[in-house]
Amino acid sequence: MSKTKLYRVTFLNATEVYEIYARSVGGSGLPGFIEVAELVLDKKGSILVDPTAERLHDEFADVEVLHLPMHHVLKVEQVSRRGQGRIRAVQVGDNVTALPLRPRTGPKPSR
Repeated sequence: MSKTKLYRVTFLNATEVYEIYARSVGGSGLPGFIEVAELVLDKKGSILVDPTAERLHDEFADVEVLHLPMHHVLKVEQVSRRGQGRIRAVQVGDNVTALPLRPRTGPKPSR
């Protein structure tokens, strides 16, 4: 059995929840960020086509290190084997609050 650690990282990206696998997760040199490196992606070009796997591969294929805002990371789990990466929409009942994508418009609050 391999002693190489494997992590499943679940994080919020806009209105979707991403679940990816990586060999390295730790503190970032950027304050407020978590560093995710050595991403483990499905091989592109296999006979069976999984749209989610293709999307993850297209989005992260050239990424060496991913710096995720700490408040977007939902959980980091050390796992014994890799599963399928996932992307899903945030659903009603999820315990996730998406941050506003645009600044508020209108008058500024008075002090």
